[in-house]
Amino acid sequence: MKDYIIADEWRIIENDFHAEYNEISESLFSIGNGHMGQRANFEESFSGKSLQGSYVGGVYYPDKTKVGWWKNGYPEYFAKVLNSVNWIGLEIFINGEELDLAKVKSIHSFSRELDMMNGILRRSFQCTLQNDCEIKVEARRFVSMDQEELGILTYTIYALNFTGELKVKSFLDADIANKDSNYDEKFWEEVSQDSDGRDMFVVTVTKRQNSMSQHFVIP
Repeated sequence: MKDYIIADEWRIIENDFHAEYNEISESLFSIGNGHMGQRANFEESFSGKSLQGSYVGGVYYPDKTKVGWWKNGYPEYFAKVLNSVNWIGLEIFINGEELDLAKVKSIHSFSRELDMMNGILRRSFQCTLQNDCEIKVEARRFVSMDQEELGILTYTIYALNFTGELKVKSFLDADIANKDSNYDEKFWEEVSQDSDGRDMFVVTVTKRQNSMSQHFVIP
């Protein structure tokens, strides 16, 4: 384990923002319930190093093996667990500037904690944007053991030195990719989507398996 991680009996803790280790942290702080799992990606936009990942148990794709003659005997296909719909997406604009920790003027504090006793991922940070707006954010996320298809997040923003306009866009992203796929192939096809101002959903199906995966969120 990298020496920037603090560990105790039931928690994994990161007490500072290490952009160069972010993909490692996304793995270490992953959450799951046996039915679905998710890397510890940020909810808000992040243009730095990141590997988005949400997965559903039993949904896979037979990805054609890219091999040469020197690998005779390899299977024609590998079963690949698919990166599924990103259900935590938020786009946040503060007085017209999008929140992105890779682009802010300064980060004053940052904490990410995986509470393995209660199955909760917590993250908080305080930063100053390029427009000099200073904010504090507290986020919590978990996937339920009682209702295995339920994932919940809370995201709170505090304005510390200004008043102004806050815009928050919540979205489901079904146009996702698998980083290690052969030939940059997309594995999902969209069946339908809808939003009524309170609930929204997208239904997708794998191209070959016909394993349907429906995701919804209540903003």
